[in-house]
Amino acid sequence: MYVRPAAATAAAFLGFTLTVLGGTASSAATGPSAATGSTGVLNPVVYAHRGASAYAPENTLPAIDLAMRMGFSWVENDVQRTKDGELVVIHDDTLARTTDVEQVFPDREPWRVKDFTAAEIATLDAGSWFGEAFAGARVPTLREYLDRVQRNRERLLLEIKKPELYPGIEQQTLQVLGEAGWLDADHVQRRLVVQSFSADSVRIVHGMRPDLVTAFLGTPTVADLPKYAQFADRINPWHTTISADWVAAVHGLLGAHGKAMEVDTWIVDDAATARKVQGMGVDGIITNAPDVVREAVLGGFGH
Repeated sequence: MYVRPAAATAAAFLGFTLTVLGGTASSAATGPSAATGSTGVLNPVVYAHRGASAYAPENTLPAIDLAMRMGFSWVENDVQRTKDGELVVIHDDTLARTTDVEQVFPDREPWRVKDFTAAEIATLDAGSWFGEAFAGARVPTLREYLDRVQRNRERLLLEIKKPELYPGIEQQTLQVLGEAGWLDADHVQRRLVVQSFSADSVRIVHGMRPDLVTAFLGTPTVADLPKYAQFADRINPWHTTISADWVAAVHGLLGAHGKAMEVDTWIVDDAATARKVQGMGVDGIITNAPDVVREAVLGGFGH
């Protein structure tokens, strides 16, 4: 979901004035994540997709700061690699949609992330497209992002984006996580999940660090689920592709850590859909509007 700049500025103001509630949190490795409320209905964990991206420019430090202020423990991000080998946090494999690269480097079309150095990307404005209140926000490096998540005492659902474009990005991501202090027991067990749309990428991460919680993004058939259970702990599907029976089939399998597999669905930004997937039994909901989802599934209170 993308908010028009004028609406985004107003939404950001409202977001910053919210009362901080208890953050939604779970033990990453000891799942299932969801807690059972007094009604007996599962209360899914709420993940702030690219930060609180309905109210601040996605994948920027202001977006994860806002998620923290709103009381959300879990944030999601996307990792890609620059021309000179720096890992940066951005969703698209081009810079055009979320920065002013076309104005700063007009002759560098199609403005792919992998064709720019980290220093060049650091000069770009990654906030003005969303609203003037965020002018000057930058595309953070993964290390900068990790340091801010750590400072905010948040937890991270990290997506390795388009690994086919960046050979070796799995090992490099693990290296940066280790250098930033994110591969100790506390982070691995409670604060970090690594996911990708590439089964090969998830398999590589699991092979290198079998202690990490991993997730595959997609909706495998029920017949194929056991293959994914060999290297993943979670299956994270688009919400339009699932049913209660499918979720139950995932839950019926033991994942890579010998525990019941979990389901975190995306992208859910409205109350009705949030309640619908909650009724299907999902463990987590990934959303651009975490406050809307929290209100729908938890009555406004984190857990």
